[in-house]
Amino acid sequence: MDRQTTQTLCGACVRQRPPLDAALAAVPYAYPWSTLIARYKFGGQHAWARFFAERLLNTPGVLLAFNELGASDWVIPMPLSAERLQTRGFNQAWELAAALASQTQTQAQADARLLLRLKHTPPQSQLKREARLANVRGAFQVDPLRAVGLQGRRVVLVDDVMTSGASMYAAAQALRDAGAAYITAVVLARTQ
Repeated sequence: MDRQTTQTLCGACVRQRPPLDAALAAVPYAYPWSTLIARYKFGGQHAWARFFAERLLNTPGVLLAFNELGASDWVIPMPLSAERLQTRGFNQAWELAAALASQTQTQAQADARLLLRLKHTPPQSQLKREARLANVRGAFQVDPLRAVGLQGRRVVLVDDVMTSGASMYAAAQALRDAGAAYITAVVLARTQ
């Protein structure tokens, strides 16, 4: 789903354009990747971030997305709620974003505090699509004191897994509302 190409849009995207300009995924969310991601995410195995970043950078379009970033652009991880961060002990999206930024030596700023998670929600994995959309409505906001830094900028929004896209779309909409000009989602795995 890239607004700069001539790809055909699905009916849903024609009716309501997604807030993302592009979405890139390295692997399908299936075995063995689903098992490795679960160990990384829920087992506190931070070291997987560098390996996953290398895999992502070998995905067509991902390195280009990072190379197009300038010094005033942003690499932003999907934020976790304070409760989820305390339970998990780390934000897997931040670890992945930081590893990607360091391996690409991008001039863009990697920042885990520009996009805020305003509310704690039940895990998306337990919900159907419509409930997922409702679950994350209003869950994200750009730090109001820093929103001016997004005006007209390119953003790479990073997460480990994208399923229905509800969380990613809600976060991207918050970035778009704050003035981001072009938003590329980069995820390790995507459900079929």
